[in-house]
Formats: sequence, structure tokens, C-alpha cells
Amino acid sequence: MYLVKIMKIHLIAIGGSIMHNLAICLQKAGHNVTGSDDEIYEPARTKLADYGLLPSKMGWQPDQITVDLDLVILGMHAKADNPELTRAQTIGLKVVSFPEYVGRHSEPQKRVVVCGSHGKTTTTSMILHVLKFQNRHFDYLVGAQLRGFETMVSLSDAPLIVIEGDEYLSSIDRYPRSGIIILIFLS
Repeated sequence: MYLVKIMKIHLIAIGGSIMHNLAICLQKAGHNVTGSDDEIYEPARTKLADYGLLPSKMGWQPDQITVDLDLVILGMHAKADNPELTRAQTIGLKVVSFPEYVGRHSEPQKRVVVCGSHGKTTTTSMILHVLKFQNRHFDYLVGAQLRGFETMVSLSDAPLIVIEGDEYLSSIDRYPRSGIIILIFLS
């Protein structure tokens, strides 16, 4: 598992659909989580507020980026000139994009990635519901809120992770990530 100790983690662009769920997931795992964004819309705003993770003010806050942070995770819409990213790089903090974080976390897991032009969410949802019905221990990342699942991200020490792939560019690497994740299907 990528995280083996309690960490102090800051999420740049915490209001994204996956990023706010990642923040909740990390906090529930015991990590000290902070975040920032220039705009946060519903349902992310309410969910972050419910968990005490809603930033006190909107906008980028470079003063939140301090040497005591263990990790900075970048959301998709954080640009290369983001003042928080620039500060983190200047003081030598470990910075990873969201896809890189998930990729590193899932290295020891069997990965099932659902890709394609249409039906990714539906197919991912069906797989998750079957695994849940079978009482399997699994992690997941899906882009839509699914009935029966509190959040859209679950990261733990489960042997399996199901990921809804996408074609969005990574925030700092600027190339799509779903095509580079190895596809492994359950037998």
C-alpha cells in the first residue's frame, strides 16, 4: 500500500468530483488532510463541509504549503503555474498528480480498469455491486455517486481495486492516464 503511516496531505483542487472523495477517504483512514480550490460546487461543497474539509476561503493559498506536509496531491484542474504547486516545488515537497497517487497506491493490488467510449460508469457500477454482494474486500474509484456507496473512492489494503478509467489529462504530466494502467481481469 502506498500510504503506510499517518501523513499530513494537502490536495490542490480539492473540489473536483474525485478529489473531494479522495480527501474524505484519506481523512477516514486517519490522515491529516487539507485542501484548496478556486471554486467548489455541489455536491462537493456539502460533502467537504460535512467532514470538516471545506477550505475556509476559496482560492489558492500558498501559505498553506509548509515544510511539515508529507505529500501534495494535484487535482486535474491545477495548472503548472498554480501558486501552491510552485511553493511546494520551491520548498522541495513530494508532489504527485491524482492519477500517479492512485497508480502508486494500487501497485500491489489486482487492478480492474473499465475503459471505453460509453458505459464505463454503468459497467463499473455493476462490477462494484456484484463484489459488494459477494462480500469481497475491494477498493474502487468511480466518477459518479453510486447508490449503496458513501463515497466514490475507497483506498485500503484490499487485494483488488476497480477503477473507472477516463481520458482526462493529468494536471501536470499532460497526457491521458487510463491508457497506461495495466488491465487485469478477474478469472
